[in-house]
Amino acid sequence: MRFNSSNNLYLKFLKKINFGCLKNIFFITSLSYFCIYFFNNIDQISFDVNLERNGINLFLSFLFCIFSIYLNAYAWKYIVRWFGKEFKSNNLVSFYVLTNILKYVPGGVWHFVERFNFLKTISNPQIAWYSTLIEPYFMLSGSFLLASMGLIFSPFYIFLVVPLAFLNRKFIFLILKKLGALKGKVFEVLKLKNSKDQFEERINIISFFPTEALFLEIGFVLFKFIGFYICLNTFYASNSLNIIFLLVIFSLSWSLGLVVPAAPGGVGVFEACLLLFVGKSIPQNIIIISLVYFRVISTSADLFLSLPFLIRKIYKRI
Repeated sequence: MRFNSSNNLYLKFLKKINFGCLKNIFFITSLSYFCIYFFNNIDQISFDVNLERNGINLFLSFLFCIFSIYLNAYAWKYIVRWFGKEFKSNNLVSFYVLTNILKYVPGGVWHFVERFNFLKTISNPQIAWYSTLIEPYFMLSGSFLLASMGLIFSPFYIFLVVPLAFLNRKFIFLILKKLGALKGKVFEVLKLKNSKDQFEERINIISFFPTEALFLEIGFVLFKFIGFYICLNTFYASNSLNIIFLLVIFSLSWSLGLVVPAAPGGVGVFEACLLLFVGKSIPQNIIIISLVYFRVISTSADLFLSLPFLIRKIYKRI
């Protein structure tokens, strides 16, 4: 009885916490942190680029961002396949790529909504809902797995493999239930009930562990990192850079940008976290320039691939 009483008090305490407000505070704090460093170093920051010398590097960064989006799209296709729905065509991949720009729209759920509505028409609402909801967890698991390479610096990085342990058929509904609670806005928009009966009736997970989807998500984060690393090398060609260290802090920073829904596309959160984690390992003005260029390049890649979707949406409204 004492255990149940204390447990109920704990749950009541959690319900009273305004997590939406906390996420907004974290987002605003991160953005402010980055802006403070930006203006403190503004006299040392120059965005002039010699395109003859550095144009190829920036274009390569753009290409790796493009490839990363396609890897992410194929990962989603394999997630849907893992839930028991096979697609012979690449329509799923194409639609994912086309709607990727919507992650920058305030609210952070509209790319999920579009993908859910599309997938619902060619499968069933349960597969559409669960495969759309679980995809960020796949990305987070892949990113954390890369960040766990920091084990060579500290044994505490071993805890980053914990999310991976739950990514299997036995625990998948537990994960989905928790994600559903976190993504309350998506529930409101789609007006779906998170029912265990629906899950068991309409979902048929084909294997214990989603190996293909996870490896593709790891590739997605890795290609993003390569795009960033090329940007950094463009402005700071130094042999002293520890690529493992950079990969670890990039993966952690990107993960924090992912899990803060108040930040559209992780804007501000990713940059602030990476700037904080890098510390004095790289000159602040250099890392700020690299982050700004990488953000412009990665967003341009999303916009470039999503342009047909945006044109069609605008044309329908006219």
